[in-house]
Amino acid sequence: MARTLTDDAVLRAARPGDENGILDCIAALAVYEREPDAVENTAEAIAETLFGAEPRAFAHVVERDGVIVGIAIWFLTYSTWTGRHGIWLEDLFVDEDQRGRGYGKALIASLAEVCVERGYSRLEWTVLDWNAPSIAFYRSIGAVPMSEWTTQRLVGAELTALATAV
Repeated sequence: MARTLTDDAVLRAARPGDENGILDCIAALAVYEREPDAVENTAEAIAETLFGAEPRAFAHVVERDGVIVGIAIWFLTYSTWTGRHGIWLEDLFVDEDQRGRGYGKALIASLAEVCVERGYSRLEWTVLDWNAPSIAFYRSIGAVPMSEWTTQRLVGAELTALATAV
């Protein structure tokens, strides 16, 4: 699936050896999203998640001059309504100094391509409500907000309490 983009950057599926570059992008995204201390992930965990015996998440990367400058990390969802899988885009990130070159659009388009090729019914993600540049980008590619839906989350003590409540 590798393809050459502008400035001889390459969009491709992530491969073993990309872990540190992916982790750098995750850390930079956390800083951008005002959560610089939230990342607990490690290169080892990324290796197991993406390249272990039973991968449950996947990644596409943009590499320029030997450096990973953009990532799209995703996993499969399932719609009971359509009876088909979809893709959940967990993280889309392009280094700040590499933006405006079309890398973000190329990354998200590569996921749309996977959906179409595999007969998946949806490509979905969340965006922070204050992130106007990303929201504008998503509108420019035809994405629509799911205004009736609110993301819910269980973590930490509440997650443990529920797990042990039964």
